[in-house]
Amino acid sequence: MISDNEKFNMQVKPNSAFLNELKSKLPEFFDREENFDLDKFKGQLKEHNINELSDGYQLNFIGKDYARRQAGEMPSTVIVPDEKQNNGEGKDSKNLFFTGDNLEVLRHLQNNYAGKIDVIYIDPPYNTGKDGFVYPDNFEYSDEKIKEMFGIDDTQVERLKNIQGKSSHSAWLTFIYPRLCLAKKLLATNGNIFISIDDNEFANLREIMNDIFGEITFSGSYIWQRTYTPANLSKTVKQGTEYVLCYTILKNNKKFAGIKKYSSSNNGLMNQTNSYHRLIFPANKVDTNLKNGTYKKGNYGTDKYKIELVNDVQVKDGVFITKVELKGKFKWIQQKLDEEIKLGTKISIKTKSFSPSYERAEYDAEVPPSLINDKVNVGTNDDAQDSLNKLLGNSVFNNPKPVSLVKYLINFNRRKDLLILDFFAGSSTTADAVMQLNAEDGGNRKFIMVQLPEKTYTVNSDGKKVPTKGGKAAYRAGFRSIDEISRERIRRAAAKIKADNDLTLPKDFDGSFKHYRVVNPTKQILEDIEDFDPDNTTLFTDMVDSFSSRGLDVAGNATGEQTILTTWLAKDGYSFDEDIKKIDFDGYEATLVEDSRLYIINNGWSSENTEALLNKIGTHQITVQTIVLFGYSFNIADLRELEIGLKQLDSNINLLKRY
Repeated sequence: MISDNEKFNMQVKPNSAFLNELKSKLPEFFDREENFDLDKFKGQLKEHNINELSDGYQLNFIGKDYARRQAGEMPSTVIVPDEKQNNGEGKDSKNLFFTGDNLEVLRHLQNNYAGKIDVIYIDPPYNTGKDGFVYPDNFEYSDEKIKEMFGIDDTQVERLKNIQGKSSHSAWLTFIYPRLCLAKKLLATNGNIFISIDDNEFANLREIMNDIFGEITFSGSYIWQRTYTPANLSKTVKQGTEYVLCYTILKNNKKFAGIKKYSSSNNGLMNQTNSYHRLIFPANKVDTNLKNGTYKKGNYGTDKYKIELVNDVQVKDGVFITKVELKGKFKWIQQKLDEEIKLGTKISIKTKSFSPSYERAEYDAEVPPSLINDKVNVGTNDDAQDSLNKLLGNSVFNNPKPVSLVKYLINFNRRKDLLILDFFAGSSTTADAVMQLNAEDGGNRKFIMVQLPEKTYTVNSDGKKVPTKGGKAAYRAGFRSIDEISRERIRRAAAKIKADNDLTLPKDFDGSFKHYRVVNPTKQILEDIEDFDPDNTTLFTDMVDSFSSRGLDVAGNATGEQTILTTWLAKDGYSFDEDIKKIDFDGYEATLVEDSRLYIINNGWSSENTEALLNKIGTHQITVQTIVLFGYSFNIADLRELEIGLKQLDSNINLLKRY
């Protein structure tokens, strides 16, 4: 008999190893039959795709080059910690909430969360034409620069700039494309992404997901029963469903787990096509309807199934009190039988034929069906609205997804330590679902939420704030932006979970979050950066304070040093709860991370501080491999003195100057 390895080796071709490596790294370039799409690969290597603008809406949609560029750009924002929240109710939390443009947040997460997210669930704008894209999507380049970057003419520049803010397919694809590209890089090897969508962009989402993730990573399309009472808005269909698309980064043989199946029916252990082999059933583990007494070894069974009883057995009060050794064509081998008995599966030999059967109170979870409705314990949009209204107030947030839907999707992976990302947080249904699951099974799942601070009001020409059409209830309730609703939902949901599960709540239940705002530097900061001369011997502007909460005009009480440090920690691959130490150098405090990387940010560094630093390193009081300094805080003389001093040390220390 040929072994599995030998069978595999017989099929190996000269390029098999290379193609397998490509498939694991770049699955989006393989079709459903796992053939490499060379033309698609060549297309991605091109700097410009001029034809997309003349072809109009296809997979090569108008704006795709711009979207691809966005996917490759570095963040132009800073991460401002909310010190009031993070040192208050969120101090010990491992959950994260980001207020800001999700494209920028995804860029920031590329270094410290790449390959670490287990599940992504998003409910993006559906492009219905009723709501525009409020997310920033700025063409900040001159027309000449755009023509140079994309190799297009004046007419094409105008078309490209005009697609934003419209309910066109190209506008939506340009919007979603870079976000999905960056999201893919965050997913773990076996990570799943679930995307809610309706008919407006379902077909396009399939195409763009195949383009980015690869057709072979498509795991399924689920239909969610959004309502059982759809409105009469169409002359052709009463639309009561939506879709949930699922893609998995690297396909494997692991099944998705739907709801658990319960059964009281007996299942026979015989199978005519199986081999003839022996099973030993332990004493006092097999129920029976046979009368008390001894039953002699011999041939039993039926006309269909022959069974040999290998040993004499005894029955007392409905149980075989001796082991039962049988030969027959059984479904299970001995190892499987032993495992089932350990799991509590009941074994019975009801009649004198000695044909065994088994009964499980609970079966393994079934693979999820394509239809998601009340039969799998998932509620509707109406259920979700009722629950949210009770939690936050009537109509504060409309059309939320039900917690039961997100819980159901998360539980396709039965692990209890998942890291879950939702970068269209909305009313924070995903965070609520994560907390509820943890309360139910003692899990340690964590969430990362991202929400744009979309205002619930507009400002008139006279400076008066007026609620938006859909934001009246939220504005009257005191919410000035959607992210405020998101965070308050988490707080109230956590309080409800604690009240409902007072006696059974896990001790380490995490019902809070750390909060960060991702914001653009002010115009004044950008001007100061433009005017900065590193060769000056004196510094006229405190650039550090410009990055404080006050300097950036946001809440949170963060100092400029805290903002710069938080932004840099993410850039350098550190988590947001990294263990940091403050080190004193003759009155100047710097930050040491992982006993290897030193951050020097604040103004005021002097010769005395350089001397103290060199002394601590030279006498091995601290170990430093890299020093990262904020260039705007150093004049040329102090910087050169530090550089010269480090070169004189035996240690080879890397000095990074950031501006």
